[in-house]
Amino acid sequence: MNHLSTSLADNLETVQHLFCQSPDLVIRPFQLKSEQRALLLYFEGLVDKLAITHDVLRPLITEAQTINELSNAPVTVGRVQTVSDWTQVEISLFTGKCALIVDGIAEALIMFTQGWPQRAISEPQTESTIKGAHQGFVETGEQNIALIRRYLPNHELKLNQFIIGKRVRSTITLLYLSDIVNPDLVKEMESRLQGIDVDAILSTGELTDYLDDHPFNLLPQFQTTERPDAAVAHLLQGRIALIVDHSPTVLVGPVTFVSFFQTVDDYSHRWLVASFLRALRFVALLITIFLPAFYISLIAFHFEVLPFKLLLSIGESRARVPFPPIIEALMMEIAIEMLREAGLRLPGPVGQTIGVVGGIVIGQAAVQAGIVSNIMVIIVALTAISSFIIPDFDMASSLRLIRFPFMIAASLFGLIGIVIGMLLLVGLIMSMRTLNIPYGIPIAPLDMRDWKDIFVRFPLFMLRQRPRSTNAAQLRRQGRNRKGGQGGNGS
Repeated sequence: MNHLSTSLADNLETVQHLFCQSPDLVIRPFQLKSEQRALLLYFEGLVDKLAITHDVLRPLITEAQTINELSNAPVTVGRVQTVSDWTQVEISLFTGKCALIVDGIAEALIMFTQGWPQRAISEPQTESTIKGAHQGFVETGEQNIALIRRYLPNHELKLNQFIIGKRVRSTITLLYLSDIVNPDLVKEMESRLQGIDVDAILSTGELTDYLDDHPFNLLPQFQTTERPDAAVAHLLQGRIALIVDHSPTVLVGPVTFVSFFQTVDDYSHRWLVASFLRALRFVALLITIFLPAFYISLIAFHFEVLPFKLLLSIGESRARVPFPPIIEALMMEIAIEMLREAGLRLPGPVGQTIGVVGGIVIGQAAVQAGIVSNIMVIIVALTAISSFIIPDFDMASSLRLIRFPFMIAASLFGLIGIVIGMLLLVGLIMSMRTLNIPYGIPIAPLDMRDWKDIFVRFPLFMLRQRPRSTNAAQLRRQGRNRKGGQGGNGS
């Protein structure tokens, strides 16, 4: 029996059958002023009890005469709707609403009285900033939408909501600026969201597995952010954003490889400082991937290219080491990754202590025991520091894994193995597409017009157009001039 009955007793029996063993479900029978019987249903921990008492029960008991149509019920809740089947009643109750059922009416009045526990807005943990905003997204989708509207109070901001999940009905909100975004991009994303058939989507990380063009590729194809100002900056570039209820991160696409090395802070600093920091990130990219492999290839195959004094220093450092360079490097890299993971999982102060003390103790003990050389400890430390400079966590994690195949190739073929691996990596980036956008643009395919905001950042008054990599419908930024132009993210 899916539809509500006109008999209050039958409806009560259905409620008890549907929600058996749910002690937190409140079934509140009462009588209207006209002695008409009614039921109020809600889950205790998901509603605002003051709203239930003052805006629902009090006017119904003290003011309501005979109710023939639920739309005329004298409740003072801001938003209400009527439903006629139990599936909608069930979904509404589980999302923090309350349901009013009146004897003689085969409908239920759903009132929006949500009041579940939620975290206060605080500074993001993974995207710290110096000059930018210190507000971060939370686990409530409605609050995250409000944060974006606070930064972007514009009627062109459009929202499309999708309910995904058979067992857990998660609300996923698609946001975009209708006058800027490419309409084909919105249609493509809507098609992919509608094609998801799964029990539940609980986080943006799970959602990306269903949206990626290349699900077996190690490189991230969507960017996540915890900062509303960063999400708005991407929207202004012509991208789209996805808000998953219950998740404190927002998914942004389409992205390119170089966009993972740009931050909102770049547009808060002076352009020369921002350009230096951005160039530093690309240097860190090269060190993260190639430095251990380069060291292994020099020691194992090409030691003749080293200066004589440096070669003596390395030879003296490795005199007591019984392992080849590849084994030495793998041991230290795995030890660093274990320390990094331990520092993340332990409580804050303990994790920092483990990371610092553990790294010093293990490195010093390994050198004194003759297991690794001093030079290898320096190489691994520089590689770890470089990976921390990369601003996007997903990209940094992927690059840390990519360096292991390069180390193996260097131990087998020397510099030739590194060159071949580099060509394969570049070819992979060039062949990838995300939401029908080339992943390597504007480097491959080449588009020099966007180079003013890649390796360096030109002054904002010179960035008159949005990135062409997003295929935005409106390329030119509005209000751009030397004296009174607006600042923003992009090129």
